[in-house]
Amino acid sequence: MTFAEIAVMTGETLLITIISTAFAYALGLPCGVLLSVTSKNGIKPCKWLNAAVGFIVNVLRSIPCLIIIVLCIPWTRAWLGRGTGEWYTILIPLTVCAFGFVSRMVEQSLAEVPSGEIEAVRSLGTTDFQLITKVLLPEARVSLITGAAVVAVSIIGYTSFAYNIGAGGLISGIYTYYTRHTGDYMSSVWMWLLILLVVLIVQLIQEAGLRIAKKLDKRRLLK
Repeated sequence: MTFAEIAVMTGETLLITIISTAFAYALGLPCGVLLSVTSKNGIKPCKWLNAAVGFIVNVLRSIPCLIIIVLCIPWTRAWLGRGTGEWYTILIPLTVCAFGFVSRMVEQSLAEVPSGEIEAVRSLGTTDFQLITKVLLPEARVSLITGAAVVAVSIIGYTSFAYNIGAGGLISGIYTYYTRHTGDYMSSVWMWLLILLVVLIVQLIQEAGLRIAKKLDKRRLLK
């Protein structure tokens, strides 16, 4: 193993995490808003729509990530030209894996917005769309940011399945190194360096999420 190989694996991990998280939120944020808005206590209750969307989200959340990866191989091959063997072949499966999690997390974040604020703004004659964009999302931004950090860390954990389709990344590299050095991997500097990099990336994401959330939190300005 060389430093160049480690640099490639680190880059793959960062790209997989950033892109998958972005895609998961591009799909999960609107879905989470829809779940919140159409819930019993939402601004536009719709029992059948909430139940239908909630059912889809729950089904996706209940399927193990490895199974989703296998099921997504034909779609990945159709859209990206190949189903395995490159880092980008894990993007679609990880997006699907995180989609349900993001949807429920967004729904929960919006549920934390005080109903009094919503009613106060609604009394001014605002539309439902304005309530969502001017009240719900801005008021829930702190929770949404911390949630995004949690999702990103979870996706890093999901990259452990990348080994199964040859998609690369640090965790896949750790397992590959283990299979090639089963007798002395615990005493290898390379092995511990890979592990250290994974831990470092996770800690940086968590710290960045907390710092951004604190800056956005209006309550901090009152201290």
